[in-house]
Amino acid sequence: MTATQPPTVRPASSADAAQLAHVHRISRAVTMPYLPPQVRDHQEVTRWFEEVVLPTSRVWVAVRGDQVLGYAALKGDVLEQLYLRPEVRRRGIGTLLLDEVRRHSPGGLSLRVFQWNTDARAFYAHHGFRLLATSDGHGPEGNMERLPDATLRWPGRAGAA
Repeated sequence: MTATQPPTVRPASSADAAQLAHVHRISRAVTMPYLPPQVRDHQEVTRWFEEVVLPTSRVWVAVRGDQVLGYAALKGDVLEQLYLRPEVRRRGIGTLLLDEVRRHSPGGLSLRVFQWNTDARAFYAHHGFRLLATSDGHGPEGNMERLPDATLRWPGRAGAA
């Protein structure tokens, strides 16, 4: 594998669970320092991917050789997750994954993002997502971290069913 080899996107499988867990944990730790400390270890997050994420969502991975660089998880028309290894950010890999997700959801796509995640909010705005609502992260529709979040929506491709 060389750094110049272009990444490819493919559907994730259960064999990817450990690498997905690594990407998820390292990305959150490095890019979102405002989050509470992680309480689940690598093994628990791997099991979460095997038992919850992969069976209930469509998940794609961006890979270079056999290394998972990032992933995106789509549930219905909601982008539940899009995470990258921190060292590959701003190299088009997030866009590659987002394009794959949008291809599978041409009628539109929603997501939630922490309000403090200004890099992610800028990324999604650049790709046509618009702010629908904000919340304080509490209440029945809140998030596990109880942090302020925002709901964004990409309206889809014109003429998509």
